[in-house]
Amino acid sequence: MVLVVPVEKKLMDVKIKDLPNWILTQGFTPKGTMRAFQRGYYQYDNKYVNINKGSTLGVSMVLAADVLFNYCVSYKELKREQLRKNH
Repeated sequence: MVLVVPVEKKLMDVKIKDLPNWILTQGFTPKGTMRAFQRGYYQYDNKYVNINKGSTLGVSMVLAADVLFNYCVSYKELKREQLRKNH
């Protein structure tokens, strides 16, 4: 009897017809979800932040996302302040 161990395929290697089966094989437990987020973080970190060429692309992307997030959070307050100033 031969034991076949399924090899983890990346999302980009999965064909559309095999996508539902691939999704069902993924681990949706808390530990599996945490592992997926960790993998994604490390991939981003290695691709954009830990670059030996001295590129600031990764850091600037994080800063831009932070500025956008803070603007979205304080939008109502900024809008009310602008209306108060103009009227």
